[in-house]
Amino acid sequence: MQKELITDATLVSSYINGDESSLEILIKRHKQRIYSFIYSKVYDRDVAEDVFQDTFIKVIKTLKRGKYNEEGKFLPWVMRIAHNLVIDHFRKNNRMPKFDNSGEFSIFSVLCDSSLNAEKAIIKDQVESDVRRLIEELPEDQKEVLVMRMYQDMSFKEISERTGVSINTALGRMRYALINMRKVIEKHNIILTN
Repeated sequence: MQKELITDATLVSSYINGDESSLEILIKRHKQRIYSFIYSKVYDRDVAEDVFQDTFIKVIKTLKRGKYNEEGKFLPWVMRIAHNLVIDHFRKNNRMPKFDNSGEFSIFSVLCDSSLNAEKAIIKDQVESDVRRLIEELPEDQKEVLVMRMYQDMSFKEISERTGVSINTALGRMRYALINMRKVIEKHNIILTN
């Protein structure tokens, strides 16, 4: 019973100073809350167990390297690590399919999901940010057409009229914009998830 009265900060400090049993007390103290949090996001016991284990591996490595400085905020810090590992899990397991030239696959389809939970919303924000960075790397004429089409929902006829080029030229610029974005995605192994 007395062990319950020892603060997390004291246990962390003891562990850093070589008392291995302090970490065991911390894990037992917070296991249910952390595991429940992870399970509520992944809905799979095996995955939750893996993420839980990975969370504490990361905690141990961080503590052993002396990189922990969340004074008195051990649980929120561990929850943040768990949260990030859950996002990593979704990223690894919800990769977008590779583009093959047989279909009309659009990387923008990932931006259209309206039924999002918290993790997916965070991932969606990151994907949108990654896509915006990719767009910034395009040549100006391709970027202009892509933004008008994807973000301003303009038809190719409207784009043609606004830019003063033929519809075929606007279509070509859009096509090259998507090809160039795919090349950058593949070159840098960028993972866009849905």
